[in-house]
Amino acid sequence: MKMTDLFLSEIEREAQRSRRALEQVPEGKMDWKPHDRSMAFGPLVQMVATMPSWFAMMINMNELDIAPKDGPHMRPAPMSTSAELIAGLDKAMDDARAAFKGTTDDHLMTPWRLLAGGKVVLESPRHEMIRDAINHLAHHRGQMTVYLRLLGATVPALYGPSADDARFA
Repeated sequence: MKMTDLFLSEIEREAQRSRRALEQVPEGKMDWKPHDRSMAFGPLVQMVATMPSWFAMMINMNELDIAPKDGPHMRPAPMSTSAELIAGLDKAMDDARAAFKGTTDDHLMTPWRLLAGGKVVLESPRHEMIRDAINHLAHHRGQMTVYLRLLGATVPALYGPSADDARFA
């Protein structure tokens, strides 16, 4: 089996889990955070919704500078409702699917770089960076489910049942 097919299969499963979590986002809580040093709920859920777009970026670009000296180049439109977040996830997944379908395993073996202020902070083969991004998505979605619990919202079944959702999915 090709690496591209394995990644596509995995991100499809992860997208369904993210969708279930994003469906539970309560309105009016985007500024909430559990601690002063914690990320606010809004940026966290927006990250979960849009992270699949990172896969397309890692396939289609050779590098990304997360702190360019001339300031940020991308400012995503804020998403404040569950419907907007799910639409963002759908768009990110469309981009990711297209990128995986348009690339090769050989390309996934080539290097990709993450820069900060023009300095290389990470450089690895694309397939390793994509694997790390999938893990990163699962981490932040898990963080998001803790926020959902603290906000009194439903915590969906993701890898198995939750106290609120008995599905084993």
